[in-house]
Amino acid sequence: MSALSESISRRMTLGYLKGRYGLTLVPSFAEPVTITSLADDLPSVRPGCLYVPSQTPVEEGMVDDAEWRGAYAALLPLSARKTVKNARIPVLFGTMLPSQMGQLLSNAAGDPSGSLAVFGLVGEDETSAVDMLGDFLHVLGNPVGILSCKGSYSLDRQLDLHYPLSMFDVQRCLSISLEDGAAAVVIDVSDRTLQADAMQSVDMDVVALGAEEGRTRNVRHSKLIGRARHFGFTLGGQTNVARRTEESDSMARQSLPAGAEENVDELSLCIAMTMAAGVKRNNIRSALRVSREIS
Repeated sequence: MSALSESISRRMTLGYLKGRYGLTLVPSFAEPVTITSLADDLPSVRPGCLYVPSQTPVEEGMVDDAEWRGAYAALLPLSARKTVKNARIPVLFGTMLPSQMGQLLSNAAGDPSGSLAVFGLVGEDETSAVDMLGDFLHVLGNPVGILSCKGSYSLDRQLDLHYPLSMFDVQRCLSISLEDGAAAVVIDVSDRTLQADAMQSVDMDVVALGAEEGRTRNVRHSKLIGRARHFGFTLGGQTNVARRTEESDSMARQSLPAGAEENVDELSLCIAMTMAAGVKRNNIRSALRVSREIS
């Protein structure tokens, strides 16, 4: 399911969308129509929905099917004006950039990432580090959500998702996690978990490269910039880029039991990311002691 509906917090009129994003509305008198959810595939369409098909080319029958399922309107590319001429629901025509679509979805969801501490582990084999960071944040006293191809959760509730996730899915999951009471969300920023541009309009608090950590600083920086462009998140501003340090390595080695040395790098990175988020060292050391006692 690729929809933003379960926890949408802000309703929007077609007139607002027309003016905000420079779209053409047919018929023009439909400006007062209010949409209450968004979906980019037909099975996810619900009454009150704005249908934004991801499938191309768009055919008139697709819009008719969306109308039958309860859609109040459709948002289609300009190229669809040639094929969709007699739709029974209002249609917005225009070219939406990924950044604009991300902004629309974030606004509809109430900007959930602005109220969450969002951690992103960037790499193609970081799912175990994602789980470790989620567990560590939980020990620090934070209710946590996780987005990962190995399993996504809002606190203890497993989310039924299909991977890789679209920007619709990501904003929906962030909104659900916030509504459930999560304070932080850890995201596996990889092609297995996320589609291109899935992180548009997601405010990232801390990001870190996982498998690339051992490379030189210039290579790490270049890799991170490339991944940021691919997935649509921004660096700079309020986003902190974390990396392992001698201090985090030392704290990790001291806290792990004998025989678990293979986990030093991942735990060190988790420690570095929590430090980058502003967690005090004493709190981190206390959490490490608790984690060791539990294990």
